[in-house]
Amino acid sequence: MATLCRPAVSVPEHVITMEETLELARGRHTDHPQLPLALRLIENTGVRTRHIVQPIEETLRHPGFADRNKLYEAEAKARVPAVVQRALDDAELLATEVDLLVYVSCTGFMMPSLTAWLINEMGFDPTTRQLPIAQLGCAAGGAAVNRAHDFCTAYPDANALIVACEFCSLCYQPTDIGVGSLLSNGLFGDGVAAAVVRGRGGEGVLLERNGSYLIPKTEEWIMYDVRETGFHFLLDKRVPGTMEPLAPVLRDLAGDQGWDASDLDFYIVHAGGPRILDDLSTFLRVDPHAFRFSRATLTEYGNIASAVVLDALRRLFDEGGPGDRARGLLAGFGPGITAEMALARWHSGDEAR
Repeated sequence: MATLCRPAVSVPEHVITMEETLELARGRHTDHPQLPLALRLIENTGVRTRHIVQPIEETLRHPGFADRNKLYEAEAKARVPAVVQRALDDAELLATEVDLLVYVSCTGFMMPSLTAWLINEMGFDPTTRQLPIAQLGCAAGGAAVNRAHDFCTAYPDANALIVACEFCSLCYQPTDIGVGSLLSNGLFGDGVAAAVVRGRGGEGVLLERNGSYLIPKTEEWIMYDVRETGFHFLLDKRVPGTMEPLAPVLRDLAGDQGWDASDLDFYIVHAGGPRILDDLSTFLRVDPHAFRFSRATLTEYGNIASAVVLDALRRLFDEGGPGDRARGLLAGFGPGITAEMALARWHSGDEAR
């Protein structure tokens, strides 16, 4: 059974606080008729700090999509290898022992994917399979775990490496002044995460079952409008309410495993915003404390897109884990509206499977 090992996570050195974000919004949009609403929404995110790849003065400038994308590529190549190496070390694997590289990102574009560069630069075998995923947004972290699980189920002696690289600050668009855009400017942050899924051995969470679900007729609720200036993020005001129809889907997935979604030992979910966590607590009838790892990621880093799930899982490891055979749920939510879900058990690595 495949084991998702300890994730490695890194965030950039430049930090912007909630107070600085609010002050920037007040200064740049003084006459905006809905500024009070936007400020209130930003404050309600609970995001205390975010990390960005450039100083804020540079972030607020827009040199054009070409320059932004070149910076994305340069920053990815500068920051990803160290995170990948830590993930390999934590999983006690060499690069040559990885059979699949899954790379997820929605904040820049490269072809060939960064996977090709990593294979050449970090000593992965040329036979390593590549799976870049670019259009699942925040759900891609969960999708990466699930596709790695599927691969290791098909090839039980194989290992997969997941890499999530998100530089959301490079998608800042100074001309987008809708309330949803202003909220996004105060919500999203940058981060890189990586984790190994081992077909055999390892300590972490044993991946037992996964599933996907798309809420019908919601494909325009989270989307990019691609223009000459790059990716313009569009966010529908109905998105925060999507946990009500998704909670029964999570219940059904757990029920198929003979589990009760309201009575699990750990929950690792994508924290798109505080209402997502609040609604899951309500509709799954789970104590809000169960989502403390996701809420901590949101508070300290903001919404780091596909990397959220891996960072929240890293925090579970940091706490020492919930104990052998503890049951849990991992889930990522994103454009579509898509949910990528997995059920897992904690495994210390000491007991035989």
